[in-house]
Amino acid sequence: MTAYKHILGIVWLLCCCFLTATAKDFVVVIDAGHGGHDSGAVGKTAKEKNINLKVALKLGKLIEGKCNDVKVIYTRKTDVFVNLNRRAEIANEAKADLFISVHTNALANNHTARGASTWTLGLARSDANLEVAKRENAVILYEDDYKTRYAGFDPNSSESYIIFEFMQDQFMSQSVHFASMIQQQFKSNSKRVDSGVHQAGFLVLRATSMPSVLVELGFISTPAEEKYLISEEGSSSMANSIFNAFLAYKTEQQAREASVNNSPAPKVIADDEEVKPIADVKPTPKAEPSKSTATKAAPVKSETKKDDTKKATTTKEQPKKTTTSTGYAPVFKIQFLTASAKLNNNDKRLKGLQPVDYYVENGTYKYTYGASTDYNAVRSKLKTVTAKFKDAFIIAFKNDKKVNVNEAIKEFMQNKK
Repeated sequence: MTAYKHILGIVWLLCCCFLTATAKDFVVVIDAGHGGHDSGAVGKTAKEKNINLKVALKLGKLIEGKCNDVKVIYTRKTDVFVNLNRRAEIANEAKADLFISVHTNALANNHTARGASTWTLGLARSDANLEVAKRENAVILYEDDYKTRYAGFDPNSSESYIIFEFMQDQFMSQSVHFASMIQQQFKSNSKRVDSGVHQAGFLVLRATSMPSVLVELGFISTPAEEKYLISEEGSSSMANSIFNAFLAYKTEQQAREASVNNSPAPKVIADDEEVKPIADVKPTPKAEPSKSTATKAAPVKSETKKDDTKKATTTKEQPKKTTTSTGYAPVFKIQFLTASAKLNNNDKRLKGLQPVDYYVENGTYKYTYGASTDYNAVRSKLKTVTAKFKDAFIIAFKNDKKVNVNEAIKEFMQNKK
């Protein structure tokens, strides 16, 4: 009997360990926009970075106090600068279920406006929406080497935002749904002007691998709204509204996951017509492999004889030199690593990524992956690469020369028409 009880005890302990190991908290990442030497928008008495942080911390405290099954992660809890890529990385590394970026809007030239809005990733459908994205993305100008980190993206150039037309976010419907819930709370709970749900090209949302929204709490450039947002009552009310929406969204998602019925989630349509998924962008047909020629430096020579083709396919070789299209279409690649000398294909620094190419620039070997004239195809591979090389980014070649990636994307779009 004692042995039997002992066995039962072991089984019970193993079951507890299994349930503990498999149970997963709902993870939410709260991102207080701007910070440190980046003040964000500035009002008569307040700075955006402080309003954002105050609301973000209050929101986190509400969730932590009322949701025992939720893990809250902050991109910042103090007045420090965090670059946009890192904010997304924090969410991805935590395998978050939701990403909420808190911001405060503004208009230039003493113009005033009222209202709270919530944004998801996409192409801005109006000049006003584009200006909001430009202002928020201008944060990267505070970062060192931003041109390399963001693949030549210029936050002040309208042409740079063309890339967002091709970004088919798999979490779009969930993001829009959550954004709609936030707006409803702003309107009913906080009694704010409902400025709607919108889409725009926000870099901070571009790299997140979960439903993500960016909230604009109000206009710091409007004295009445600035006064409301810096008050304890105002910041608490806005945090509470986001919390109410979060709680409803989480409950809904967990109920859907727990349900044995696999029926699709109800379709939620936002009031703002700009929130429609990008249905007018037709899927890009799979690109045919392009004919290639070597760049200025000669390709690595095979050590096998010309007629020994079968043997050549099995012989381990060094990564081949990057080649580019001989035609007019630009070729997109993912640059993921640089080295002072040429690497073998089994070099540990490649982390098993194959097949890879390289090109030489200013005496440095730069390694690439996934060459294609189809920008969408290359972009779909980017998350796979960034799982191993977090700083990987897309580059482009044309006629044996490296070119501005944004110009190449623009040309890709024009060629699709």
